[in-house]
Amino acid sequence: MVVSGQTFTTLHTFTGADGNGSLSRLVQAADGDLYGTTEYGGVDNCTEGCGTVFKITPSGSLTTLYRFCENPTCADGTGGYYPQAGLVQAADGDFYGTTPFGGPNDGGTVFKITPSGTLTTLYYFCPVYGACPDGVGPSGLVQAADGNFYGTTSSGGAYSDGGGTVFKITPSGTLTTIYSFCSPYDPCPLGVLPNELVQATDGDFYGTTYWGGATVGGIGNGSGTLFKITPNGMLTTLHTFCSQAPCADGESPYARLVQAANGAFDGDLYGTTAGGGVDDAGTVFKITLGGTLTTLVNNGQFCGTCAAGMDPLGELVQGSDGDFYGVTSTGGVAVYCGAIFKVTPSGALTTLEDFDPSNGCNPYAGLVQDTNGIFYGTTRYGGAGGGAKGDGTVFSLSVGLGPFVKTQPVFGSVGKGVEILGTNLTGATSVTFNGTPAVFTVESSSLITTTVPVGASTGIVQVVTLGGALSSPELFWVR
Repeated sequence: MVVSGQTFTTLHTFTGADGNGSLSRLVQAADGDLYGTTEYGGVDNCTEGCGTVFKITPSGSLTTLYRFCENPTCADGTGGYYPQAGLVQAADGDFYGTTPFGGPNDGGTVFKITPSGTLTTLYYFCPVYGACPDGVGPSGLVQAADGNFYGTTSSGGAYSDGGGTVFKITPSGTLTTIYSFCSPYDPCPLGVLPNELVQATDGDFYGTTYWGGATVGGIGNGSGTLFKITPNGMLTTLHTFCSQAPCADGESPYARLVQAANGAFDGDLYGTTAGGGVDDAGTVFKITLGGTLTTLVNNGQFCGTCAAGMDPLGELVQGSDGDFYGVTSTGGVAVYCGAIFKVTPSGALTTLEDFDPSNGCNPYAGLVQDTNGIFYGTTRYGGAGGGAKGDGTVFSLSVGLGPFVKTQPVFGSVGKGVEILGTNLTGATSVTFNGTPAVFTVESSSLITTTVPVGASTGIVQVVTLGGALSSPELFWVR
């Protein structure tokens, strides 16, 4: 399916040696390229390959930067493998990520890797079996305003058969467990099996749990929660999803939340559930920071044979047009390969692309919008010549949106260092924060460095280039 005015392109098909099956969202880096991971593939001592870190240009030229190894005695000494979460580029220019398995204890790792491919393991999690107060099986990271990284583990913690943790880790590798979820085998009103976090503009973190909650019945005594947690570990449950069908509000949220840049300081959070809804095929929802949930998509538009597919596992991304873009992992009009969809903040859903074995199959990770205006993503299977069980793809989707700039981070106080990503920034003549001029340096065609100027207020960041003015669709919050 092709909607008028859009272009879908398969940029790369993995072949095994360069990776196999990406489950992670891509990240646009300061050098203008996109970086990601594959769960399998690569040349190492794993039966099917232990996974890779790769970079790919917006035009589709892929370079494998690192191949993971299962054996703790590998030359690099890491032993981490099967990376599933995306990378985050930190303020120091390096990328930080996790592996859910491997290390001397086989409990997973936290690592950093340079843009050129030099990997350093920062932390090894404890064994899968036994007492694991620091958790087992880490998911993706987020770098917070304090410069540290925050993440979750899918199991382990302070309780017997624990249901996961929230942790903080410094860029040098000092880890602190700030919250432990209870066992999934017990009633867990605060949820179990947490997913990735997002730091909102109020400074707190928001996340989801796949199971658990205050309701009774169903697996784990609940079908997941939405929660917020302060940087020092105070957790509040905002919403519990139901556990007995029909579940109009959804079941089992799997993806990270995204905060909308809607012009209000208390911008709402948007997300998806993997199940629930009219056909038990997933929902799209929004929730205020205070905990009021509104289900936006729950009218049968997600289903096994619907054009939009079913089971949206990847996170949403708010496009520069204000709408949200996402993927379903299966279903659709093709052979259950999933689809790309768009949903407005009010809940109007449009299917943009149906996957089939030739252009990719089963996208599990969310999309990223590059500052050139184009969306990029990955699929677990499929690809040119690969058939339904091919090794996966990297793809792009243009819907006619123009270039813009984005800031890293998206909030800060006066004097805070800020990176501005974009395209064709060479020769830029002006940078303003909501109209207040800032001193800046053009580092490359894709990167400007600056600081929040005195007198700046919350609003858009604008860069005037030789080709015209580029604005940030997301507000920069001056705190």
